[in-house]
Amino acid sequence: MSEQDNDNIEDLVEEISPDDVVEIIELDDNGVVVDAMDDVDIDDESDEEDMEGASGGEEIKDMAELVFDKHTDAVFSVSIDPQTCDLAVTGGQDDKAYVWKLSTGEVVFECTGHKDSVTCTGFSHDGVYVATADLSGLVIVWKVATKELVFTFECSDAEWMKWHPASHVLFLGTVDGDVWMWKIPSGDCKTLQSHGCTASCGVVLADGKRMCVGYDDGSIKLWDLKSGTVQHTVTGNLAHKSTVLSLDVNPLNNLIISGSTDVTAKVINGATAKVLATFDCSSPGAEENSVEAVGFSPTHAFAATGTVAGVLSIWDTNTQICRHRCPHDAGIVSLQWDKLSPLVYTSCLDGAVRLWNARNGELTSTWTGHKDSILGFDISKDGNWLVTVSEDKTARVFSLSSPDR
Repeated sequence: MSEQDNDNIEDLVEEISPDDVVEIIELDDNGVVVDAMDDVDIDDESDEEDMEGASGGEEIKDMAELVFDKHTDAVFSVSIDPQTCDLAVTGGQDDKAYVWKLSTGEVVFECTGHKDSVTCTGFSHDGVYVATADLSGLVIVWKVATKELVFTFECSDAEWMKWHPASHVLFLGTVDGDVWMWKIPSGDCKTLQSHGCTASCGVVLADGKRMCVGYDDGSIKLWDLKSGTVQHTVTGNLAHKSTVLSLDVNPLNNLIISGSTDVTAKVINGATAKVLATFDCSSPGAEENSVEAVGFSPTHAFAATGTVAGVLSIWDTNTQICRHRCPHDAGIVSLQWDKLSPLVYTSCLDGAVRLWNARNGELTSTWTGHKDSILGFDISKDGNWLVTVSEDKTARVFSLSSPDR
């Protein structure tokens, strides 16, 4: 990369089915035909079976306002346009990504060109661009208004993708440990160099000038985006003992929280990288466990952790005490705090999204409809819509303004 490329991006950061038919006949006590129903598709029975949940075969109530079913395999990723709050982008195992309308399910355009599972999708902060990335490391960016392809790049296998929260800069973490950073649409780039293991997750800090990256060896680094150098590293005994799976930052007090396969979460000072607390998120007797999701409340001094053993823990970040442990029927995949109140959403492997009150640890709402595990979700910026994606090959749109909410 040329010095000119570096200068450009530094300036930017600073600115910051079966067809069989059967006949069903009903007889009275004397064996006389009472009624007959012709042309009944035997798929009707299987459809009912499909609506049975993983928990004891109970029938699932489909609470979705709309079901997007254009994908032909598991759907991995979803993001909602922060500007219109009526566009979503989804990517799936069918090597497809679509931009579509929440209100109607209409496909606005297909993000073509992928030849592997599309695992990462996202709109830029202003909704001008939409980016998709697949497992092979192919990144494609489109201009939403014109449906024009404006950028494409291929690197090593992708782990995660993030947009900068205030500028048209896109980040991609890779299996080989590099974090790529591009200015869109020019393509000016910079690489945050690997130290030899996978860059498993990353998040831009509140100042917009630094990034926190978690790695497969349990270490965490704070990078200066202007210089592309490491400011601080959490390593050795202070680091996680295994892969860092999840990260979040608190814009109010510059704290970072990390979750790991070692079943702990760490609270870290975003200025010095000093580890302030280590939360034990383990569950006695759990055969398999890890901290899959973490997040800070934007309104209260709370943090949340979600584990594959199905436990949501609510932590007081001032006292470092666990306020509540909220058990789920299945493993937690992701979580997200409400922007206006101390409520936290969790999505689970049982196909449900739940809403918990962090003050008292009580379950306040549940949204169901999926026939298989939920793999991700997003909430519209206006707080009106919840969109989930699932192994069942669908995305579902739920209203958050309904009486159940």
